[in-house]
Amino acid sequence: MSGFNAVLARNTENAPKAFGPYSHTVAFSHYNNLSAQLPVDPQTGKLVAGGVKEQAEQCFKNIKAVVESIDHVMDDVVRISIFVKNIADMEVVNAVYASFFTSYMPALTAVAVDALPLNALVQVEALLSNGEGTIPNAPQAGDLIKLARNTDKAPQSPLSTQTVAFSHYNNISAQLPIDPATGKLVAGGVKEQAAQCLKNIKTILESIDVPFDDIVKINIFLKQFADVDAVNEVYSTFFPDSAIARAVAYVPARTVIAAAGLPMDALVQIEAVVSHGDGTPPQAVEDRHGIVIKASNTDKAPKCALSTQTVAFSHYNHISAQLPLDANTAEVVAGGVKEQTAQCLRNLKAIVESIGHAMGDVVKVNVFLKNIDDSAAVDEMYTEFFKTGVPARRTVGVSALPKGALIQIDAVIANAEGTPPNA
Repeated sequence: MSGFNAVLARNTENAPKAFGPYSHTVAFSHYNNLSAQLPVDPQTGKLVAGGVKEQAEQCFKNIKAVVESIDHVMDDVVRISIFVKNIADMEVVNAVYASFFTSYMPALTAVAVDALPLNALVQVEALLSNGEGTIPNAPQAGDLIKLARNTDKAPQSPLSTQTVAFSHYNNISAQLPIDPATGKLVAGGVKEQAAQCLKNIKTILESIDVPFDDIVKINIFLKQFADVDAVNEVYSTFFPDSAIARAVAYVPARTVIAAAGLPMDALVQIEAVVSHGDGTPPQAVEDRHGIVIKASNTDKAPKCALSTQTVAFSHYNHISAQLPLDANTAEVVAGGVKEQTAQCLRNLKAIVESIGHAMGDVVKVNVFLKNIDDSAAVDEMYTEFFKTGVPARRTVGVSALPKGALIQIDAVIANAEGTPPNA
């Protein structure tokens, strides 16, 4: 990458050695992307003794060790994602989580998944603000601040902030289908619940004067994967949202994930990453059109009418989840998990190269596996695509994937040139 910023991958001996080809934290520009932390004792390399409480404590200790190893503090975290094996464990995990954030709560996503590496009961990852940037030998002034906000018009929680902005992005807590007036799930089925999740996101954005079409990435967690068509029907009524977006048929990058369980026994939960053109004070307010969203698709990777392959804003590109589909046939490639992993990564590589980037620009990878025991086979293929500089990573096991696939992969890419108009 030839830009002014540089991808900065780091590891610390105070956190467990990676159980695969990934780095503890990968910084670029104003964010650090941390790999998901398992409840592993860094001294022994094994799961800690005890139940979910002890495991959650170890996950957060590991995150804290990574954060402190790069001279940051836990209050620099802007988003926490918690993955549990049993949704009933969330009350215990939440109590542990709250003990690590005593003055401020980040944006939060909590979900139960089918399986976790090492058969762990919990796994936690964090996104960290990086005020100094990653300009080699010329650290930025660090004058940006984190801006955490809530509105009474959307559901509130003592465990999270609705939206946490830093630099050019807003990170929105995953929204459940809760009526903010009652604090309860809305009546009806998955369509009504999906609509309420999206209404809540829209309300949060309106409260901070950000248009709905400034969303660059959507993640949808479904209790029943068979509900995806019903959710898509609702989703299509929200995107595109404005006349400008409709004119170019803009839809965000997207990932759909099968959840084993969701808080409040909801059927759907939706999180969003939002471009934030005005920066965060005390930086002077910027012209919203000084940096623009750049949505791109290529014929060399599978296309979907409900998502854009890659959406860039400022110094990041957000890539939609890639299935092991042949771009010409739109069918799953023949073979097992190795062949499917290779195809997912070929699709990712095709998208990355179509926008003038290289795989070395990838800062974070999320892997969704039908069978968590396939991790070693996945890593065998993975290292062929990430030969230099390893991104941060998260791996979870899910009960189902589209088209009966064995694996799905999405990614975040560093974008050195930014996205000014006409660039």
